[in-house]
Amino acid sequence: MKTENLLEPSAGGLYCAAGDFWIDPLRPVPRAIITHAHADHARGGSEEYHTAESNCAILAARIGAGSDDKDEAGYEAGNDRPDHHGHAWGEAFEFGDTRVTLFPAGHILGSSWVRIESEHGTWGVSGDFKRAPDPTCTPFEPADCDVWVTECTFGLPVYRWPKPRQVIDQVEAWWDECRAASRPAVLFCYALGKAQRVLAELAARRPDMRVWLHGAMRPLTEIYREQGVRLPEAFLVSEAGKGEKFAGELVLAPPSAAGSTWMRRFPKHSAGFVSGWMRIRGNRRRRGYDRGFVFSDHADWPALIDTVRDQNASRVITIHGNGESLAGYLNAQGLSAEAWNLRATLRDDV
Repeated sequence: MKTENLLEPSAGGLYCAAGDFWIDPLRPVPRAIITHAHADHARGGSEEYHTAESNCAILAARIGAGSDDKDEAGYEAGNDRPDHHGHAWGEAFEFGDTRVTLFPAGHILGSSWVRIESEHGTWGVSGDFKRAPDPTCTPFEPADCDVWVTECTFGLPVYRWPKPRQVIDQVEAWWDECRAASRPAVLFCYALGKAQRVLAELAARRPDMRVWLHGAMRPLTEIYREQGVRLPEAFLVSEAGKGEKFAGELVLAPPSAAGSTWMRRFPKHSAGFVSGWMRIRGNRRRRGYDRGFVFSDHADWPALIDTVRDQNASRVITIHGNGESLAGYLNAQGLSAEAWNLRATLRDDV
């Protein structure tokens, strides 16, 4: 096995010269493999896209409109283009001198991690992933790699997630408090992935519940329904009657709506935010939320470490976040680990 790097930072993502493709580039490239459709991993403008079959509709909705906004901003649904290619999980395809396989990442619906086999060894690229159960997407599936390139969005020991059921207990209790006080319960969460996961978790407990949605969430939520995810009845806030005060109702909105004129519809509301960032209590206070719920679609510190073991990797490269801390910990455990800064390539190359 050769020792050269199979992948190199380029275009805000990772470039594989042996296969002539990029993984999650943030600049247009000839051929892109997209792990999932969040805007910090999927951008429009490339000539050719390869992704998981279950991600095709979401990817078309996100980049088909040609928008580079952050993932909480919402996107208009578009149609699949001829340059979008869907691949079944576990079924290999070849580019150049490489053999590529997509595996479920458990991050959001359609999310994958990428396994690349070549004379340079076998490399795995995580995209974003989580190991916690999620009724809206296929769980992470491990597979052996020589080198594991892992996200580190929450790569610090302080980030340890509670059980999902405990968080949903907290959301339910908060909503019940709002109902008793006849106050709108406005829950801020990302429009793709987090919103649908919260809805699915609540629907499993309250099958007859209804919820109100910000318009940015409707197209993506409908794609989840079309792919068989069980979600509660949902109505657009914009379609409510003129005198509707939403007293005691649950309203889901993207973080970009906080502080906007749209919020005038909800007098005396209570505001909650669902995110792994709520693990740091000061984040809730600084952002002005009444309640913070620690609920993440990323791996926490223990899951990052466990996944290195599950992938049987002898070398680890960290990307996206607090990579230095995880790399230092893994080096102390006898592995070879280093941190790469992908965003720096946006200033330095194509």
